[in-house]
Amino acid sequence: MAGNPLLEYSEELAVKCELLCKSIKGNANTVFQLRKSSSSVFANITEAQYPQSLPDMLSKFKIARKECAETESWLKLLFKTAVIDESTYKTYRNLCGRIRRLLTASCITIEKKIQK
Repeated sequence: MAGNPLLEYSEELAVKCELLCKSIKGNANTVFQLRKSSSSVFANITEAQYPQSLPDMLSKFKIARKECAETESWLKLLFKTAVIDESTYKTYRNLCGRIRRLLTASCITIEKKIQK
């Protein structure tokens, strides 16, 4: 990945979740919440590319991390209720995990820069 992995992974998550939501019949609230949280991950990471300050960037990353955890919870609910299969769940869960780890590392780095 030559560009920004965090931005690229979050876009991938948002696109995949959007396509998944389009394919699910019923479960309107869960689908709405999944669509909302996954697109928020991408939106906040995108906004963080043009921060007003380091604390602003940190805030966007922390929001994205929370939204990523929420996305994972909605995916888990869909899996536990047999709306999506285990393979799909694990693929999306792993992508969420990758994004969260990158966000956590970025937050640590930004917090250190702010403290200096």
